[in-house]
Amino acid sequence: MTVTAPPGTVRLVARTTRLDEDVDLLAFAGDDGMLFESTDHGLAGRGEVLRIPLPSGAARPTDAAGAVAGALAAIDVEDEVGRPGTGAVAFAAIPFDDAAPAMAIVPTLVVGRAADGTRWVTRIGAAGRLANRGGRADPLVPGATSAGAGPSRFDVTSSRPPEDWCAAVAAVRDRIRAGELTKVVLAREIVIEADEPISAAEVLGCLRAAYPSAYRFSIDGFVGASPELLVSRTGDIVRSQPMAGTAPRSGDPTTDARLAASLLASSKDLSEHRITIDAVLDTLLPFCSYVDAEAEPSVVSVANVAHLATLVHGRLSSPPASALALATALHPTPAVGGAPRAAALALRSALEQLDRGRYAGPVGWVDATGNGTFAVAVRCAELDGNRARLFAGGGMVADSDPTAELAETRAKLQAMLMAIVRP
Repeated sequence: MTVTAPPGTVRLVARTTRLDEDVDLLAFAGDDGMLFESTDHGLAGRGEVLRIPLPSGAARPTDAAGAVAGALAAIDVEDEVGRPGTGAVAFAAIPFDDAAPAMAIVPTLVVGRAADGTRWVTRIGAAGRLANRGGRADPLVPGATSAGAGPSRFDVTSSRPPEDWCAAVAAVRDRIRAGELTKVVLAREIVIEADEPISAAEVLGCLRAAYPSAYRFSIDGFVGASPELLVSRTGDIVRSQPMAGTAPRSGDPTTDARLAASLLASSKDLSEHRITIDAVLDTLLPFCSYVDAEAEPSVVSVANVAHLATLVHGRLSSPPASALALATALHPTPAVGGAPRAAALALRSALEQLDRGRYAGPVGWVDATGNGTFAVAVRCAELDGNRARLFAGGGMVADSDPTAELAETRAKLQAMLMAIVRP
């Protein structure tokens, strides 16, 4: 395992101290920091003390967690808080394709906030050189953001003609009807070219206002607001909330209630959802002494769409697997890959005509004890200066209608379009 560290570093120390006042995690991260937050908890980091290459190919699900655990274990810890997310923490946004290069990043400086209001700061540096600072005596300044008013002109283009994508959907549906597969997920890409650099912090600010309950993230130019929890681990407790089955929302309460009821009654959506829940339970079972799921799905509504969701929860066997090990084992769930997995991924690769990059992969964090949280990286964009790549997909089953599937992707794309393309 190769780990890049600051020149001359012999031994690293992670020192975690309590914070007396709240810190806006998004403002602290700025444009070039790291962020993973939800409604009342999260982490934000700046700088890099380690960049850990993750194994690729078939080795990733078994060896990635070991690579990160080994790097974090080599860092000494002085921790006066002792909570999940304290001490050394690694952030990661892992590509959808296991063969693509992947990295986990350990920031030099991390600020955290727990749901009960506990706040802390962790600094990592060379032993003997790390100043003993924290709390009120050491204020934390916001991260840098792009100067100026930002872009005012945007060119929005679909990378693939919609009618061509719909033809691919029809081809997949016909293969499913022939009994070759159960479900295949096809995604689309939209590219935005702006006249000025696109600010990650500005985009995340819009997403925070529109999707306060989502998992908002910013890692190495990859930003988004996902409603879907892939997996979290706290001690020996594991949770997941898979989502599959989507309906648009209108903004009118009466209409939205009718649409939610239709979603719960839809045999197509319920079948798609059951495939994902069964796969998540089957994957987690070998790691657990106990695992179960809610008897019936519920409807989780975000600003512009509603999803079928089911909470899965369990207790991990001893010693408990790390959050990263669980995330890589679960990825890709049928919600983003299809089923059976190998056949669905092969057909997706042949017909999708898209390099997904980090879209639909695991995104989140893990600490040295294995606690952590990973979301499914949907409602997201890859930012690169003036350019942004946006993604959205849908699950194809035997009853899929290409026009309806296209409309679903358009509804999902609105989350990022509205956060980036602003007057």
